[in-house]
Amino acid sequence: MTYLEGTTGRRRIYLMRHGHVDYLSDEVVQSKNPRLARLTPQGQEEANAAGQALAAIPFDILICSGLRRSRETATFVQDWQAGTPPELEDDPRFEELNSGTFIEFKSREQLAATMTFQFENADKPGATFLDGGEKFTDGRERAIAGLSALIDRPSWSNALIVGHEGINRVILSWFCNAGLNASVSFEQDTGCINILDVDLVPNGAGHTIERKLIKAVNLTPLNYEKHGMNLRSLEAIFHRD
Repeated sequence: MTYLEGTTGRRRIYLMRHGHVDYLSDEVVQSKNPRLARLTPQGQEEANAAGQALAAIPFDILICSGLRRSRETATFVQDWQAGTPPELEDDPRFEELNSGTFIEFKSREQLAATMTFQFENADKPGATFLDGGEKFTDGRERAIAGLSALIDRPSWSNALIVGHEGINRVILSWFCNAGLNASVSFEQDTGCINILDVDLVPNGAGHTIERKLIKAVNLTPLNYEKHGMNLRSLEAIFHRD
């Protein structure tokens, strides 16, 4: 099917954030490489719950960023699909915003305090994700390029992208036709699901986006009502129970 049933030009993207990880695990700290972060038992539970919640969605395309935590999360969703699901694709355009050099911090609290306010000035000229990190504008540009390439692909109606908190915030701010300043308001709890529709008009070999629709944001299948989830998502990822 090319478009969602009952529509003449609508496609749906399920945009997820990966499940919980520990960026201060021995493996990450010793290697000084957050790209090696893997799902914790909590993250596996979140990813499995998301897969179960999405089990009835007949995905035509499954995409992850290629980073371990994203691929592990997407695999849970893939495993819940009926029949033979599509192969899982890597697209580095959906990788997390690059923070530059490894961040040396003395405590989880110090790291959480630093990360929490990273999006407050995302719309300022030249603003970067942490000192020496990727420019927010560059992250937005590559994410939109990835989305545009996906949207122009033929013969699909439902697609999954498993991304990351920062890049998802940037995508959501673009989807609501706002600037990067809107990214601060889009909480992305670990293992969350966003549901995004695009209405398309054929344009040569590709499509023109007529409108972008946000159907749902930051759904967490393990805890839909968010009971007890009182920390910001940027705080919670560094919090130890």
